[in-house]
Amino acid sequence: MAGGGGGGGSGASPLGPAPPMWYHRDLSRAAAEELLARAGIDGSFLVRDSESVNGAYALCVLFQKHVHTYRILPDDEGFLAVQTSQGVQPKRFKTLPELVSLYLQPSQGLVTTLLYPVEREETAVSDDRDYSDGEDEKPPLPPRSASTSTPPGPDTPTDSTPAANGLSTISHEYLKGSYALDLEAVKQGASSLPHLNKTLVASCKRLNGEVDKVLSGLEILSKVFDQQSAFMVSKMIQQVQSVNQAGDQELENLVTKLAVLKDLLSSIEKKALKALQDMSLPSSCSPPPHFMRHSKAIPVQAFEVKLDVYLAELTKIGKSQKYTLSVDVEGGRLVVMKKMKDNQEDWITYTHDKIRQLIKSQRVQNKLGIVFEKEKDKSQRKDFIFASAKKREAFCQLLQLMKNKHSNQDEPDMISIFIGTWNMGSVPTPKNVASWVLCRGLGKTLDEMTVTIPHDLYVFGSQENSVCEREWVESLRALLKEQTELDYKPIAVQTLWNIKLAVLVKAEHENRISHVGMSSVKTGIANTLGNKGAVGVSFMFNGTSFGFVNCHLTSGNEKIARRNQNYLDILRLLSLGDKQLSSFDISLRFTHLFWLGDLNYRLDMDIQEILNYINRKEFDPLLKVDQLNLEREKNKVFLRFAEEEISFPPTYRYERGSRDTYVWQKQKATGMRTNVPSWCDRILWKSYPETHIVCNSYGCTDDIVTSDHSPVFATFEVGVTSQFVSKKGLPKSSEQAYIEFESIEAIVKTASRTKFFIEFYSTCLEEFKKSYENDSQSSDNVNFLRVGWSNKQLTTLKPLLSEIEYLQDQHLLLTVKSLDGYESYGECVLALKSMIGSTAQQFHTYLSHRGEETGNIRGSMRVRVPSERMGTRERLYEWISVDKDETSGPKGKSTMVSRSGHEYVKPSVVRKPHGELGKVSEEGERNSKEENAARSKQDTSDSDPSISKNSYNNPAYYILEGVPNQSAAAISPELLPSPTSANPQAAKPPPPSAGPRSKPPSMASGPPHPRRPVTGHSVRVISEEGSSEDDGSACMVGAQGGGVGSTLNRPPPDFPPPPLPKGALEMVPEAPFPKPRPLYPDLAEVRIPAAGSGPPLALGEGFRRGGVGAGALDDQSCSVLHLAKTLSENEFLGQPPRAPSAPPPLRGQPMGLGLDACRTFPPRNPITESIAEDMPEEALWGSSSSSLSVGESSVGEWLQRLGLERYEQGLLHNGWDDLEFLSDITEEDLEEAGVHDPTHKRILLESLRQQQQQK
Repeated sequence: MAGGGGGGGSGASPLGPAPPMWYHRDLSRAAAEELLARAGIDGSFLVRDSESVNGAYALCVLFQKHVHTYRILPDDEGFLAVQTSQGVQPKRFKTLPELVSLYLQPSQGLVTTLLYPVEREETAVSDDRDYSDGEDEKPPLPPRSASTSTPPGPDTPTDSTPAANGLSTISHEYLKGSYALDLEAVKQGASSLPHLNKTLVASCKRLNGEVDKVLSGLEILSKVFDQQSAFMVSKMIQQVQSVNQAGDQELENLVTKLAVLKDLLSSIEKKALKALQDMSLPSSCSPPPHFMRHSKAIPVQAFEVKLDVYLAELTKIGKSQKYTLSVDVEGGRLVVMKKMKDNQEDWITYTHDKIRQLIKSQRVQNKLGIVFEKEKDKSQRKDFIFASAKKREAFCQLLQLMKNKHSNQDEPDMISIFIGTWNMGSVPTPKNVASWVLCRGLGKTLDEMTVTIPHDLYVFGSQENSVCEREWVESLRALLKEQTELDYKPIAVQTLWNIKLAVLVKAEHENRISHVGMSSVKTGIANTLGNKGAVGVSFMFNGTSFGFVNCHLTSGNEKIARRNQNYLDILRLLSLGDKQLSSFDISLRFTHLFWLGDLNYRLDMDIQEILNYINRKEFDPLLKVDQLNLEREKNKVFLRFAEEEISFPPTYRYERGSRDTYVWQKQKATGMRTNVPSWCDRILWKSYPETHIVCNSYGCTDDIVTSDHSPVFATFEVGVTSQFVSKKGLPKSSEQAYIEFESIEAIVKTASRTKFFIEFYSTCLEEFKKSYENDSQSSDNVNFLRVGWSNKQLTTLKPLLSEIEYLQDQHLLLTVKSLDGYESYGECVLALKSMIGSTAQQFHTYLSHRGEETGNIRGSMRVRVPSERMGTRERLYEWISVDKDETSGPKGKSTMVSRSGHEYVKPSVVRKPHGELGKVSEEGERNSKEENAARSKQDTSDSDPSISKNSYNNPAYYILEGVPNQSAAAISPELLPSPTSANPQAAKPPPPSAGPRSKPPSMASGPPHPRRPVTGHSVRVISEEGSSEDDGSACMVGAQGGGVGSTLNRPPPDFPPPPLPKGALEMVPEAPFPKPRPLYPDLAEVRIPAAGSGPPLALGEGFRRGGVGAGALDDQSCSVLHLAKTLSENEFLGQPPRAPSAPPPLRGQPMGLGLDACRTFPPRNPITESIAEDMPEEALWGSSSSSLSVGESSVGEWLQRLGLERYEQGLLHNGWDDLEFLSDITEEDLEEAGVHDPTHKRILLESLRQQQQQK
């Protein structure tokens, strides 16, 4: 009998009169394994719904600490049977209890007899009266207006027809069955084939819908370009679409539609060409077509700035100079006016095409470098100081708008999105809510110069909205019309009772929107009432997919677990996006997913303390006790989502009619109810790796007072891709691009020992592809499994198009599935951009399933692009870069631009620094161009360098990396997993600035808008695959001009530093270099600690919360889970932020350094990334050899002697390039240079102190 696992819902009848207690409904696979691990007795079992087959079940049995899963499948007659091996006759049962009763008997073919049922945990119904934040005595009724009905979304039940399987499957069915009936009818004189006709109608059902969509699009184009015949075209289309008949007539109608489609397709281009030619004639005075109409002209805006000069230049000039920068968006000009003496002025005008680049300073938030094109292809950079950071952002936004307005590109590279959420408190909308859409109020707001610039998309989420849907949408359109003078088009409106989500778009973008989907999920009482729940909308904007979710979660200070479960239910049940991606939850189905609403998470603090902090405008202490931040820190909700920094007061619960007073008590029949002021209303997002997204504002209004919630707003700048059309046509075999894998290795959290395969999904593939089963498998702990695929098991993927411009925007979705039950054990997403090249690149990211982290995956792959298809262009959003270094000295902190979403580690190569400071030359221009070419790759490699807390759901946390340094001293060395990688905190060189006047970059120390911290550390915001959390083996490969590089192989995202070496714990020397290093040392060599090995674990003073605890490891199968849970409930002091990762490869620069070429130690035989690398024995405690010797003439030699040469890059880039100068270095300076490990800092400072004493 074969094992298996399944998925989906189940009917009531197979369960008997009442569901048995061993039936756990839709319990996840991971949760089922955890329950059985807790039981810990052979023969323990439970039944759950299958995750892969709708209507099936999965029987899970524990035997010898492994979980065996059997699929229970219903047949056509509704009988249930355990899936058997081929040729074995299955035993059929009417009900699930009957089936289970058989296998309670011995020798029935299972791995063991079913002995001990594991019963489901019935949650006590504690105050299920979850009524609109506790304000109402009964839940609000759903709106009765007919206008609240919405078009059926993707979740609307439809007839299950064989059409989904394609014509080939249906044809087989016809030939096997109905064919004989038609043959018999013909023999009896029939002149038609009803069964064949039925087959054809079913197979063409989807084609009918697709043709209707295309005809609707052509109808719009006809109205734009051929207004004279537009009426006739519309009438004709309506006629063919209105026919709804069956049989022969339905097929005839489809043929008619296709004929109409053929005629329109053949004529529309000619009509459009003629219309555009007429428009281009000078005599033409007809108004432009609707899609070309713009809002009112943007007036010329002037910015008062000062020229930022070097100290040497300042002595010549005598004082800083004042300038005025005037931006003429409509005219496409920038006027740089210098104020002279005697009120004279001198100015230079630059057209939009002469402004080559904007370079934002990170250390000085109001500083901006502008690179102008001069004569003879030379460039000049000038740095200006603005009045404030907000003014600088407004200037950049206007220049980007000017560039976009005068671009020769047909399709946009970037759009702006407004997102708003508001709990309206069940009262009508006030007359004036302009401050909401203009982002005026408190927090991070837009500058007044740019607030009136219309956004491309407006997304409005509301809760407790009693206004009918039609009236609500019309009021939003009127509001936008009043503020922007544009008619915005509603592309989707979804309603669940009083939860509403409306998406409006500029008319010029209406035809760029496609594949609109809508869905809703109820999470109210018993998940049947819609007073709580979520609504969602998804669509494609050209080639970029978007998802928006507006939710209203369970209220009440104490109901954290129910809110978490609400989120997980919505994540799993909301039916949005591509149906082919059913194996992936909605957080992985979209390029950009935005989640907004009244999340109802509260503050865990005494009310009086909260009010005191609010009065003092001190929000950081409150954000550290924010329930949403705390739950995200534990990875229980919103895994790898990002949120802009909160700098506005709590938005709930205000006294209605005022924003001066919080009302936090209400007398109820059950007693006094407390609602502490909280940030209930939030906006988060998650984006694919290496995509462009920037949050420009995040705040709340302070003048809309009808509700007890304040409206919240956020604006985003988002990169989008166009529907790519190859200029060279489909690739020939010699011009075909390939996606090739060398190997893949994963660690998954499971007690199963089945085989696995990988499925690959992407819009660049014609259909999804599967690998063969894994050819390596091992486990040192019952709860985790390491699986690997060699290149023989991995299929080569062929993209539809081979142009690099197309491929660098594509992503690959992977899901690891079991061979027995076809259930997913983890999913992830990879960006192809960093994988393009002639040599294989490393990738490494986390796996997640149903919202929780289930493991990690790494491998080696390359995207091979033929030379004929290598041409690309710069995107508009790449025009603005971030200068990660300043010329004002070595000791400035800089911050990295946060990126959201999925995180992985990508490779980097040796890079040469740009031209010398202050040198404006042709070489400087070339450098600037190189930076432009690379910026698209480096953009999302910048991520919040801080560390996430321990994750109970992240098995790799304690498998690959052990435990944090702070607690390692309390753990017996036998319990520590073998260390795998060099210190993850080692300095990484960020990308050099594009400007020719910049110094080498300084190391980043924190993000400008991370997820808010829960403890004293800053909180990570993850960039999709451009993680800044790397393993620290900085690649110190010498190159002319001080060229540097970074590691190709890094630890998993979120992982804490590896444990201290045994030498540091025991003071006993060990052999520094173990066996030769395999391809993936940190996966191949790691030993998952066996359960029950070693003495008990003592949790020492390194833990911040929970005090000093102790936990013993016994021979229970879930001991590592217990350990992880203990760790996840504590936070560690002193965990330093990680340094940013180096940029990805630049075209034309050296690649393929290889893992062994990129080491931080002197040339030796290939060795593993062992503890010896991380902390050499001779350098551990400041021995005599660790002092600076007389023969050492450079910082590099000194560091090499200490075995800490990985820090050379950070020190040099922060200006510490002289041994004499190093004597003044402090701990803070070392932190800024990327030295975060306390022991390493102590070694360096002790060595310098000894050097001073020797003098």
